[in-house]
Amino acid sequence: MNTPHTPSVTSSTTAAALPVLFVSHGAPLFALEPGSTGPALTRWGAELKAQYPRLRGVVIMSPHWVARGATVMTGAQPETWHDFGGFPRPLYALQYPAAGAPALAQEVLTLLVQAGIDARGDAARPFDHGAWVPLMHLFPQADVPVVQVALPVGAGPAEVYAMGAALRGLREQGVLVVGSGSMTHNLAEFFGGADQPASYVVEFSRWIEAQLQQGDTAALLDYRARAPHARRAHPTEDHFLPIFFALGAAGEGAEAHYLSREVMYGMLAMDAFALQAA
Repeated sequence: MNTPHTPSVTSSTTAAALPVLFVSHGAPLFALEPGSTGPALTRWGAELKAQYPRLRGVVIMSPHWVARGATVMTGAQPETWHDFGGFPRPLYALQYPAAGAPALAQEVLTLLVQAGIDARGDAARPFDHGAWVPLMHLFPQADVPVVQVALPVGAGPAEVYAMGAALRGLREQGVLVVGSGSMTHNLAEFFGGADQPASYVVEFSRWIEAQLQQGDTAALLDYRARAPHARRAHPTEDHFLPIFFALGAAGEGAEAHYLSREVMYGMLAMDAFALQAA
């Protein structure tokens, strides 16, 4: 599907709170084969930095870090982890040398604990590809510090939403909150050669978009029962749950402004959108 014109970061350059971002990080090859989604992220990231010159960091959740409870990266210089196999050699040469942000990580930990969420730090955690691949498109100069947050094992939409909500105030302090997942993620159907998006991919993705535009958080939290083809789109929930991290950080009343509706390989929806106040 063609990507629409990348929307403005915000309708007002004086907005106090940063928007929130949800991005589908696709397959690891997204790092080398950006399609139309990669350039859309790069344009949006450049505009964000221009409009928010005091941007001090990114807090990102990726489904490729699942931990026993809420865990926060606290290292000062996380390594780039190529947590995949069987891909072309150039992919393994890529590095994303963004700095960590130990002080911001402590703020994240404090906010989670204050919200009643048991949380701990991990100083040795590297960036997995669910974090560094989309970030290399969003901020290609790797000049914005990054703190990664783990997806707690066994957490559902409501629990992940609560984690995002606990961090909502960071948006007024120069922090971009990002949920990195996938709008659809059925790798059993990954054949690589499909030219057209599968119908179920389109129906599921556009149902999600409709609920976002209507502000129906309850329907989204219950997507497993209400959304068309939910279990085919996501045989397991891990790659969809980061959307609730973004929704929680955005809060009620936020509008979704789409950066991309691209579909790769016929079955991997690359939807990316910013959430910001109306």
